Amino acid sequence: MGDGGSGRTHFDAIVVGSGFGGGVSAYRLAKAGLDVCVLERGKRYGPGEFPRSPTEMSGNFWDPSRGLQGMFDIWSFSGIRAVVCSGLGGGSLIYANVLLRKDPNWFVHQPMPGGGVEEWPVSYDDLVPHYEEVEEMIGVQQYPIDQPPYDQTHKATAFAQAAGAAGLTVELPNLAVSFSNGDNPPVPGEQIDDGSNNLHGKPRSTCRLVGECDVGCNYGSKNSIDFTYLSRAVDEGATIRDRCEVRSFEPRPDGGFTVRYVEHVPANEGRSTDTSKLPQHELTCDRLVLSAGTLGTTYLLLKNRSAFPNLSPMLGQRFSGNGDFLGLVFKARHPDGKPWTLDPSYGPVITTYGRRADEVDGGGATGRGFYIEDAGYPEFLNWLVEESMPGQLPRLARFLVERGWARLTGKPGTTMGSPLSRLIGRSELTATSMPMLGMGRDVPNGQMCLKDGLLDVDWSSKESRAYFGRLNDTMRAIAKNMGGWYVSFWWLNFLITVHSLGGCPMGTSPATGVVDPYGQVFGYPGLSIADGSVMPGPVGANPSLTIAALADRTASRTLEDWSANAAV
Repeated sequence: MGDGGSGRTHFDAIVVGSGFGGGVSAYRLAKAGLDVCVLERGKRYGPGEFPRSPTEMSGNFWDPSRGLQGMFDIWSFSGIRAVVCSGLGGGSLIYANVLLRKDPNWFVHQPMPGGGVEEWPVSYDDLVPHYEEVEEMIGVQQYPIDQPPYDQTHKATAFAQAAGAAGLTVELPNLAVSFSNGDNPPVPGEQIDDGSNNLHGKPRSTCRLVGECDVGCNYGSKNSIDFTYLSRAVDEGATIRDRCEVRSFEPRPDGGFTVRYVEHVPANEGRSTDTSKLPQHELTCDRLVLSAGTLGTTYLLLKNRSAFPNLSPMLGQRFSGNGDFLGLVFKARHPDGKPWTLDPSYGPVITTYGRRADEVDGGGATGRGFYIEDAGYPEFLNWLVEESMPGQLPRLARFLVERGWARLTGKPGTTMGSPLSRLIGRSELTATSMPMLGMGRDVPNGQMCLKDGLLDVDWSSKESRAYFGRLNDTMRAIAKNMGGWYVSFWWLNFLITVHSLGGCPMGTSPATGVVDPYGQVFGYPGLSIADGSVMPGPVGANPSLTIAALADRTASRTLEDWSANAAV
């Protein structure tokens, strides 16, 4: 389950989690010469190993007590639901590849509706060198929309036109996707790695434009954390132990930390297991980096709070969903009434974004800013939707009657093209419809706590209602500009986030944060946090790049402290 070091019990540093924060931390510390061990509860997914069949997808969820050791871990709280990923590489396995920097003016010091202050103790300038480092390491590229066959990505061009008409600033984001092999022109499906350059040992190819980014790329086209930071961390000697879920940790009397974890062995997949009785393994370390994600890290600290009595009272505060919001355009039409083909399964999930300015940007802007992005999904979802539509049954009945009559009359015919085409139908619904993804500056006033030993989030959209209202109205305008119907889940009070933030917010003192501006936990030298939980508020744009940049900054400070102590 790991890359070497299986018998070792002490490390210079242990990193809990392997997403954007954990991957960056592991690489930076290992490169500096520290003995590093990464503990990841999920398993490895190399190219070709992501589930696709119905039976595989049914087991692709996370609940080891029920025999499920898959990727998708779905949490349900009052007022919001959250989706996180379990697997080596964390959320990078299923995110939509967007790497946008946090807007310079959105590092705010601003009172919040309902009380409290959203205060960022770091600035854009503080993060610029770390943004640059991460962008280079991951190898960002923009979607080559002006070159064939990428210029046939209709959802991107349609969204850009409609969002621009709605008053948004439209641009192409940096994406963590390989569209070209080095300096070669972009070509779908071209081999970029023979497997010798990644920890999976499997070949990779350039993006094949199949819209499967959010369910795991089976072609290795995503420059996910396992292919970038974790592979380089292994090159530097880091030990990776996947299927290892941390249960507890505590300070050691003589310095450092003790970490205990359980293993989710492959033999337990598919069968119920009393996970509370799994044997626990123990490691020790001098430095401990928590990178289990917003929900995971906050939950672990709340659960082990008795071992850390001096933790800030801010633990569990400042939860935010990063303003995540889903809208849908149905049956888009050109002004002349003809169907507007969007083909959302062609291309990567996201190619284009539109931005609405925030009041802190000045220039007459009002309210809280947001982003809206075009969205796609795998082709198999089109088949599921179309074949489940009410019109499919009459088409099937007609096909069977025609074939039965031909057989009875002895005139079966020699061509089946036309009958089969009628059976499939025109499939206009999926061809002319697409999702839109919104995110931005909601109000980070959620509170996380334990109830009956389980994590709970008390968050309401009430204080963010004006923000969601503006975002909803803008999506409706975009749908109207496409000549389509608009549907959102807001009217059902159903909000779901894939960008949970907060819980261990950074601050200038224990009174305002759990960690300092460098990710070091107040009151506990050697303990740091590097994931979305340290955000004191929403990033606004997709937060992955900012999480990674802050982790890079935290690693730099950790190494400075390490060097200073070694010199004593």
